[in-house]
Amino acid sequence: MRTVHRAAAVLAAVTALALTAACGPAEDDGAAGAGKPTPAGSAAPSATASPSATASPSAPAPASPSASASEDGAGGDGPGDDVFPCGTAVLTFTATLAEPTTGSYLLKVTNKGSRPCRALGHPVVTFGDLDGAATERGEAPGIEDALLLAPGATAYAGLMGGPDDGGPGTTVGSIAMTMETDSDLEQTPLGAPTPGLHVSPDTNSVTPWVDNAEDALSL
Repeated sequence: MRTVHRAAAVLAAVTALALTAACGPAEDDGAAGAGKPTPAGSAAPSATASPSATASPSAPAPASPSASASEDGAGGDGPGDDVFPCGTAVLTFTATLAEPTTGSYLLKVTNKGSRPCRALGHPVVTFGDLDGAATERGEAPGIEDALLLAPGATAYAGLMGGPDDGGPGTTVGSIAMTMETDSDLEQTPLGAPTPGLHVSPDTNSVTPWVDNAEDALSL
């Protein structure tokens, strides 16, 4: 009888141990997953780099055009530059007796300015208080072909007179001169002494501006 009770007790103890093992705490799924090693050869996903913005090439700025125009009224002397007509403000003026027998005078103007100018046409010569001006003698070149006076350069013209033969006219001691400018430019007349110049409606004439004295008196 005692043996039966001991066997029953042993069986009960074994059964209790088996139940305890079966009902033990289950592993936490998340913890188990964290503890598992990463299989060899599998890489962790990396963040995809956002594509960098491609800078648009900036267009080169256009070059600023340089000013080729002259800053003052005298103009330039390069190809295509405007060269303005000479006015009396940039000239010196003299009149020299060239032929005493005929009373002709050599007129001379010199560019005292710092820029070139063009001596257009004929000098405009007047005789003091007398009305009218010397008539034009010979043909002058056009504006584009007019004589170019560089700073310090000289142009010449001939003022043809005539002997005082007792005919109509009078003798003057000076003349005044302005330049053709093909414009309304106001000019201060330049004066020069001309002792004994006989002024007559039929004899006084003036040649166009040229670059030498000989041609000025022979036209």
